[in-house]
Amino acid sequence: MRFLDVKTDYAFKKVFGSTESKPILISFLNALIGFPKDKEVTDLTIVDPYQIPLLQGMKDTYVDIKARLADGREVIVEMQVLNVKGFEQRILYNAAKSYSRQLREGEDYALLNPVIALTLTDFTLFDGEDVCSRFLLLEKERFIQYRDDIELIFFELPKFSLQESQLATIQDKWLYFVKNAGRLNVVPNALDEEPIREAFAIANTAALSPAELEQQERRHDFIRLQRGAQEKAFEDGQALGEAKGLVLGEAKGLALGEAKGLALGEAKGRAEGEQAKALAVARNLLPVLDDAAIAAATGLDLGTVAQLRRGKV
Repeated sequence: MRFLDVKTDYAFKKVFGSTESKPILISFLNALIGFPKDKEVTDLTIVDPYQIPLLQGMKDTYVDIKARLADGREVIVEMQVLNVKGFEQRILYNAAKSYSRQLREGEDYALLNPVIALTLTDFTLFDGEDVCSRFLLLEKERFIQYRDDIELIFFELPKFSLQESQLATIQDKWLYFVKNAGRLNVVPNALDEEPIREAFAIANTAALSPAELEQQERRHDFIRLQRGAQEKAFEDGQALGEAKGLVLGEAKGLALGEAKGLALGEAKGRAEGEQAKALAVARNLLPVLDDAAIAAATGLDLGTVAQLRRGKV
């Protein structure tokens, strides 16, 4: 068997956002969001369920899945492969937009339901080793929670390193599925349970239409091209930075050398001038003072004064 790479947004939406994906998505959300027992998802509606996208339409990212829970809460689920400019702002924008669009004109604000934006990334987003990061509105100094109406949850897949034998929780198993399904050819024993087994069935390429297979390949090609472009831009920037640093270093070294040479030359010139002045004074004192007195008066050493008296300086 071969399975879709669920890290692509197209395959992610097919597995978790199809009309038959409701039990899969319920398990996935309960596992990753970690609702309290009394608030776990029991039912939901998948808004805008998966349909085979037009092959000519190719977006680099979009909201993959939107679900409305039975208690009115909304959850936006997104798989992001490429770290594109404005990504973090867009996540917040989409959550705020979903929150504000709940009300019709004149309706009471008390009718607003919480929105959770659950995002999985195939790149490192935040510092630290934690796979999961959660954000709420908090008071800056005392960390008092304002409300839980908008919550942002991120899972960074590169930081998830558990092997099959180490999978202990349902959250571990879902993260392993998303990260590794595309390179598997059998359903691992640790994941051979419902509804994860059903997720593998949807991701099985044998069940895909030719149009869906073509879309998946086009999606992979697009991601490879974008990643290649990002890596080349990084390498070019790094090379440019190294070259610029070398030029600046050479210029700085040259300027420093010139300044140091000038300072040394000026110091040497001053010393030589002071020496010549002292010798001239000493010559004038030779007829009237002894060598010790001349040395004390001019700062010359006795040896130099003695050589001066013998006419050797």
